[in-house]
Amino acid sequence: MIDKMVSADSPFAFQARPRGLYRWIPLLAVLRDYKSSWLIRDMSAGFVLTAMLVPVGMGYAQAAGLPAIYGLYATIIPLIAYAVLGPSRILILGPDSALVALIAATILPLAAGDESRAVALAGMLAVLTGLLCVAAGLARFGFITELLSKPIRYGYLNGIALTVIIGQLPKIFGFSVSGNSFLQETKGLILGISGGQINWISFAIGFFCLIIIVGCQRWFSRIPGILIAVTAATAVVAYFDLSSAGGIAVVGSLPHGLPTFQMPEFSYAELGYLFTGAIAVALVSFADMSTLSRSFALRAGYEVDSNQEIIALGAVNIAAGFFQGFPVTSSASRTPVAESAGAKTQITGIVGAICIALLLIFAPSLLKNLPQAALGAIVIFACSGLVEIRNVLRLYKLRRDEFALSIICFFGVVLLGVIKGIFIAVVLALFAFIWRAWRPYDAVLGHVDGLKSYHDITRYQDARLIDGLVLFRWDAPLFFANAETFREQVLRAVAKAPTPTKWVVVTAEPITDVDITAADILEDLDEKLHKAGIDLFFAEMKDPVKDRLKRYGLFNRFGMDSFFPTIEQAVERYLTEHKERKTG
Repeated sequence: MIDKMVSADSPFAFQARPRGLYRWIPLLAVLRDYKSSWLIRDMSAGFVLTAMLVPVGMGYAQAAGLPAIYGLYATIIPLIAYAVLGPSRILILGPDSALVALIAATILPLAAGDESRAVALAGMLAVLTGLLCVAAGLARFGFITELLSKPIRYGYLNGIALTVIIGQLPKIFGFSVSGNSFLQETKGLILGISGGQINWISFAIGFFCLIIIVGCQRWFSRIPGILIAVTAATAVVAYFDLSSAGGIAVVGSLPHGLPTFQMPEFSYAELGYLFTGAIAVALVSFADMSTLSRSFALRAGYEVDSNQEIIALGAVNIAAGFFQGFPVTSSASRTPVAESAGAKTQITGIVGAICIALLLIFAPSLLKNLPQAALGAIVIFACSGLVEIRNVLRLYKLRRDEFALSIICFFGVVLLGVIKGIFIAVVLALFAFIWRAWRPYDAVLGHVDGLKSYHDITRYQDARLIDGLVLFRWDAPLFFANAETFREQVLRAVAKAPTPTKWVVVTAEPITDVDITAADILEDLDEKLHKAGIDLFFAEMKDPVKDRLKRYGLFNRFGMDSFFPTIEQAVERYLTEHKERKTG
């Protein structure tokens, strides 16, 4: 059952997560509680969504190096699969601009121009991506994508956007280029333009499609700009027979019927490369999906389990791979369309899938005159939504180090390729995390008149040190990577003290953990200080950390009297003993 946590009228009326069969098949819970008034809204939202799903799916398929029909296959199956298995109420899954460059970079070098091989490899890539997601969700590894900070995500998304846009510009200009990298495609684009290969009719179609889409999005957001652009471009090409008379590349007649179950064929030699690509696709797809699902769940008043979300994403990709699709993820453009159209539940996605299926069964030739330039315009528009310029400039103003990380990720994707760029981003994320933990902030504390407790002497110039006492604060857990640095900083603080040190008090509230390596170094530090006639104490250490020291045997070594509840009590004890010794 789904129990209410608070009043339904409250703005914080979140529902508890489903249990049992309702957890693994969330559609059952939706159907159980479904209201008849929702059906009209879900159906109308599904019809509106279809107008965007068809051209966008076809455009992304071609951007990934696949025939346009496979974009529709990769839309139908994921919509149905996620409606059954997905925990989010209105999230729309399908082909996405953030993945097309990854898919193309993985499958096209292996396919070597063979279209059928590209389709099979794309299916296998989806299956491997799905298996990775399911395994990660079952192992409760949903937190992994949180390691990708915003600056790093800005970098690789900007790189992906530029890579895809450069790859689509030849469609707008009406010629094709060869090349499997950003630099090769850029060179081919420049040579094609300078060599007079531009088809000006194609350019006009692509340019005006972009104008229509951007204009509708900016000034007439309720008008489906993509549908208008596609319909107008298709009608113009058909009426004037521009595919023959003007040399305009078109989609052509689509195959009749629905996607069928097929086991993707691959060789073991290709498996390693596909697996590497699948890791990159899984990271990017779930990083975007987790952010999007949480934001829509927050607005709608329900909770989403991130691990359940990644399992559903995996199942959707496996289904897509076995039904002639390619890797998919959530859509940051189509989900808001569904929401604004009044979608209430996953039924919207099912309606959209049925509409596309009916198109393929009864009218597959309807889009045969759809120009490639229009699809290129759709993809370019979608990828422009990935670009983060304002936020990168904000990083430059506020955090130069994070700005540098973002730029490195950007050039990694652009110059080394999308897959290598993604792994550079992951390595940089881990490096940034380790660096901050390895070199955390530390401070010597002093007394400031008029303020409570004790404060960093580098921040308060009038802070007064207590003769013979070093109050040292370490703002991080103590573990193998930073324990040696901790010891060095404590000894440096003792060496720089203005008077001979008698006590060192580690103000340990920020220390949330001590591993075995750090425990050994604490013991070594205590011996070193003891030989120098200095006693080591701790103040404000959390009880779970004390428990670890007890297991390591250090608590008994230091003694109960070496741990103070507050810094003030440690200082008072020091001043009392110091005064008694001076009196004696």
